[in-house]
Amino acid sequence: MELHTKEIPEIFRLNVPPGFRIVELYGHEYLAVDSIFCRHGHSLLVDSVKIHGKPSIKLHVTIGDHQGMLFVDAFWGSHAKLFNFLPLNAQAHAVVEAYCPVCGVSLMEPYQCSEAGCGSQEGIILYLPGNDNTVHVCARLNCPNHKLEISDVPPELVEQISHINYFGEGADDIFGDF
Repeated sequence: MELHTKEIPEIFRLNVPPGFRIVELYGHEYLAVDSIFCRHGHSLLVDSVKIHGKPSIKLHVTIGDHQGMLFVDAFWGSHAKLFNFLPLNAQAHAVVEAYCPVCGVSLMEPYQCSEAGCGSQEGIILYLPGNDNTVHVCARLNCPNHKLEISDVPPELVEQISHINYFGEGADDIFGDF
């Protein structure tokens, strides 16, 4: 998988909000999710499955007629993921239904995806520490759209943060972006 790096804005580096940390990998600094939860407060980070050597974000998902666990890379902007099942009959743009793997609460929300050509009306909401700090992800398989909301960070900086890291797709990414 090809690795692309982008510089983390200095103002953000000095004031990393709760739920994130800066880590070094391959001689570069990256932003990684350090704490993320369902709405009931259960941690979604797991050490049992690591991507790029770091804990992943674990979600129970249904895709088409199949269900199982999805492990998402905790590096911000990465689209790397692992499944513990093969959603073989899922359409390329199927909607992923996500749930907390601890309590089973739905992580779904109404979401107007702004990605050109997507048009999804459904999203997945994940909670960062702090009041109103959330990550919203388009629920359509193969759509890379996401939105970060951090109450103590100016919106223009949040927009920059959304684009600071990206691990490029590789041949091993058989299901596309999530």
